Amino acid sequence: MPSPEVLFSVGFVLFALCIVVPPTEFVAAGFTIENILGSFLGSENLNFVNHHIKRTTATLLVHSLLPLVYYFFLGWTCPELQLLSLDVAVHWQLFFFLSLVPPTLVALVTYYWYRKHWQGHPIATSLSHHAPQGSSWLAVASSVNIEFRRIDKFTTGLHSRRLIVTDSWIIQTSTYSIDIAHQADVHLTLTEAQEHQLSQESLTGVQILKLKVDSVNLLVSAFDIRLNAMEYSDLKEKLQRPIRNARDVVVHASLSDRFLSAFREQVQQNEPVHKPQDMDVDTCIGCMQSVSDVKLRKLCAGMEEGKCQQCFCRPMWCLECMSKWFASRQDQTRPETWLSANSPCPTCRAVFCVLDVSPII
Repeated sequence: MPSPEVLFSVGFVLFALCIVVPPTEFVAAGFTIENILGSFLGSENLNFVNHHIKRTTATLLVHSLLPLVYYFFLGWTCPELQLLSLDVAVHWQLFFFLSLVPPTLVALVTYYWYRKHWQGHPIATSLSHHAPQGSSWLAVASSVNIEFRRIDKFTTGLHSRRLIVTDSWIIQTSTYSIDIAHQADVHLTLTEAQEHQLSQESLTGVQILKLKVDSVNLLVSAFDIRLNAMEYSDLKEKLQRPIRNARDVVVHASLSDRFLSAFREQVQQNEPVHKPQDMDVDTCIGCMQSVSDVKLRKLCAGMEEGKCQQCFCRPMWCLECMSKWFASRQDQTRPETWLSANSPCPTCRAVFCVLDVSPII
């Protein structure tokens, strides 16, 4: 049977790995450095940059303390080793003094950053590369903080590695720092697609895309981002630049994209509505960008038959927004039933089906 110190060492290594790379269970339970030190780190929504400066610094300090914590807990668990007394073996004395080096260095560097108002921190250094002539990293931090507060940002990823795309910035967080690039300066390239047979999101497999972010700013290093293929279209909508697919990587369409395609094909087969010449077609109230190009009419059965009802609303929605509304009202666990299901009109709540959506020509 292994000795107590070996058993403790194995258990502590597993515990340390859960601290350095928190599994889903630890994150769900709130047992992460970011959650435990939440009051010290401050709100990410209010001050994104300052929050992550403190988060990465605290993470570095906690991780540097792990060897020292191991030494003291081993001495408490295995008193026969006499690690907490003055009569300690030479190799354990050496381990103790070496374990003091990382937290001491981190503490000194942290104190230096703090005295300089975090100037010199890796995040501050990264932001300074984007600062206009004559300004500091604080001006860039203010811009990032303002855009992060907006609700239309794109966010995805796990606790330890998130991708955030705002109107002007592409940001990827990591354990000890963040990668950041200005959208106007970058070239994005789809370099690889990895197929995974099973995932927590889908039993039919998932496709992970790898994109490379290159900046024309020579001070900004290139970095890679990983993305679920189901979120690829949402990412493209938020980007200012197109994504190059030099290797002709085949991207699997998301469920919503496949439904939109099927919805559009069915609507094109429905009986169209001819727009009167004196009728002004409004902009879609869903996206406020496209022209309202569909109208709801009861066509699936007689006027008094079935669940569908006659809608008297004027055209107010585009085909894409109408399909997204229709999909959002369905049972998300049974996508195979969506096309044959019903939905209330987004304006008057009259029930309609896909056969009742008429294109305006």
